[in-house]
Amino acid sequence: MIMLKDNHHDFCGGIALAVQRTKAYLKAKGKDLKIEVETRNLKEVEDALAAGVDRIMLDNMSLEEMRKAVSLIGGRCETEASGGIIKETLL
Repeated sequence: MIMLKDNHHDFCGGIALAVQRTKAYLKAKGKDLKIEVETRNLKEVEDALAAGVDRIMLDNMSLEEMRKAVSLIGGRCETEASGGIIKETLL
């Protein structure tokens, strides 16, 4: 799996371009790897879904944002959450 962090898609000019370049690179190298994208907000979640990624990381989102993001994703890809997660927010 390849993980595209926020600095990668910032450098490329957005998630769509970062994923497009990554897919082109993988194809050129004959590699078949899944792509995970770190997202910081709902707009980036939408962009990641549109780009067809395999896993979306919800990074440093509030509990409310995470709930909205999971609903938006709707099981279309794997999800992961990181940053600011504490025992009280898991219950």
